[in-house]
Amino acid sequence: MSPLRWTLVVPLKPLARAKSRLADATGALRPELAMAFAQDTVAAALDCPSVARVLVVSDDAVAGAALAVLGAELLPDLPRAGLNAALAHGAEEARGRFGAGRVAALSADLPALRPAELDRVLRAAAGQRRAFLADAQGVGTTLLAAAAGVPLGPGFEGGSRLRHARSGAHELTLPDVPSVRRDVDTLDDLREALALGAGPRTAALAALVSLGRSPG
Repeated sequence: MSPLRWTLVVPLKPLARAKSRLADATGALRPELAMAFAQDTVAAALDCPSVARVLVVSDDAVAGAALAVLGAELLPDLPRAGLNAALAHGAEEARGRFGAGRVAALSADLPALRPAELDRVLRAAAGQRRAFLADAQGVGTTLLAAAAGVPLGPGFEGGSRLRHARSGAHELTLPDVPSVRRDVDTLDDLREALALGAGPRTAALAALVSLGRSPG
């Protein structure tokens, strides 16, 4: 594997618990939407020239199987101690088991992700020991990257932009990467992702949500 390429670590909750803030708007489709977000995210990430491998950290067997079909590697969430523990475990396994150098944590809910935009972000991160990209709201984080040999040090959830900045990570301020910033937690977020151009799985399910009916 080229030392100039990245291993991405993508965390995914069990689908039954994922995207709880979408429950009122999407009903029974919520787990399927969470799965679609992850599939579109992983598919786009694997098409990025700077990405060598995508590791998905999850204990959800259904999600894991679907993402493996796309080409992702799977890791069980052995710490079972929350998001940041899962990401740290994934980064350690990426290096210990797969010999990865550069490692980046990527949110699993970027359904409009464009490979070319992710490539720009990773190329910008390559010049830093640790770097992060804030979400569209400027409060959270959608990507945290670490150079070879540098601990990832994830501090996701809540106001993670400030947390990562205070940890010494360099904030990436690229102006032209909206799809890498647009994570989806609410119905408004989903509308914005669709406006950017969501991936095919998300777009198909979102059409059902907008029509107010369920599949079948």
